[in-house]
Amino acid sequence: MRKLSIFSPPPQLPEAARRARRHMLARCGLAWLGMMQVMMFAFPGYLRSGARGPESQASLDQAIILMNWISLILTVPVVLYCAWPVWRGAWRCLLRLRVGMDVPVALGIAAAFLPSVISTWRASGEVYFDSVTMFVAFLLTARYLELCARQAVDGPLLGMSTDTTALFASANRLAFWFVLIQLALAAVVGLYWLGAAPDRAAAVTVALLVMSCPCAMSMSVPTAVAARRAVQLRLPALGRAEALLLDAQMARVARQNLYGSLAWHILMTPLAAFGWVQPWLAAITMLMSSLAVAANAWRLYRQALAPKHTVWYGQAA
Repeated sequence: MRKLSIFSPPPQLPEAARRARRHMLARCGLAWLGMMQVMMFAFPGYLRSGARGPESQASLDQAIILMNWISLILTVPVVLYCAWPVWRGAWRCLLRLRVGMDVPVALGIAAAFLPSVISTWRASGEVYFDSVTMFVAFLLTARYLELCARQAVDGPLLGMSTDTTALFASANRLAFWFVLIQLALAAVVGLYWLGAAPDRAAAVTVALLVMSCPCAMSMSVPTAVAARRAVQLRLPALGRAEALLLDAQMARVARQNLYGSLAWHILMTPLAAFGWVQPWLAAITMLMSSLAVAANAWRLYRQALAPKHTVWYGQAA
């Protein structure tokens, strides 16, 4: 029997869905490759603040200009090809006069990429190509996990007694209002920094837009339901009482993921608004919250498959 996980595709997954999965993985892999290369070429820029002689500083400035152009060339396919689903999703939302999660993501990418292009062309100012590629790579990683979880959820859920519709609706509603509030906050804070310290306005605004991506929240319910499905496929002979306990634990993990990721965003948002979180750090926190959601769902799966002498979900037998 093939070993299952919470991200295993259903046996009868349509070819179109498998193709979408492969394309997402290809975009994710290319984004990671571009990120690693851009971060390598961005290294001279990290040395700009050090004390050195005029001749050494001039040589460093020339190296930075060259590296910025190379980083721009490497970032273009990441922005245009890897992030294409983001642009497409944001455009569809705007056509429908809706605010989906792709809108702040697209704004964050554009707000970091376009000023970086201008700074590279003028050979002066800050560039954020490393933050752009890092954000896209981390975003696609989270979305690939979400896609796998949602495809797994589309499989059979035998013996399930809990209606997951309410869980999905709650997560979608919370993500919608979170994105709306974060967009408004990013606009207000960005305008404040534009007047108080224009040189820091772009970084703060981009960090807030990155923080507004509700990737972890969108993963919260699908990963928990996918873990429940994987357990059911591995243990098809579960009794009624055990199935009910599994459903209750699934709902609890889904809520843990949803409200835990929301609390993490609420904690990090003021730090980003005060300018204490750089765009690259905001991207890392976004990835870490998504991985934490996946890990919590994986914990549900592993605990349910523990040997019979192990107490189910930490409760007394």
